[in-house]
Amino acid sequence: MGVRAGGLNSPLAPHKEANMAWTEDTIQKVWEKGRVVENNDPALWRKDECGAWIERKHYGDRNSQYGWEIDHISPGGPDTVANLRPLQWQNNVDKSDGRLRCNVTASGTNNVKK
Repeated sequence: MGVRAGGLNSPLAPHKEANMAWTEDTIQKVWEKGRVVENNDPALWRKDECGAWIERKHYGDRNSQYGWEIDHISPGGPDTVANLRPLQWQNNVDKSDGRLRCNVTASGTNNVKK
């Protein structure tokens, strides 16, 4: 996939998730829950539940439009893979009250705010 860098500039400083206790194994298992998109290498590219592109190497990167974080499906629930999902970082931030809003989605090879 010929995805271009740039787009969706972050007003936030570089960020690493507050809970950096995730093991590489858990990160990979959560990554694998992302939606596989035909004609894209699933080891590199997937989409989150909102349809936003996420790139594996940009885990925890809020300076990338393809950055993603691990989200608890049920806030306050267990840290089990069953209760975790990958979300593009802005979609995760916008979920502050526990409701997924999907304010960022894909448009072609870029992510855009709705």
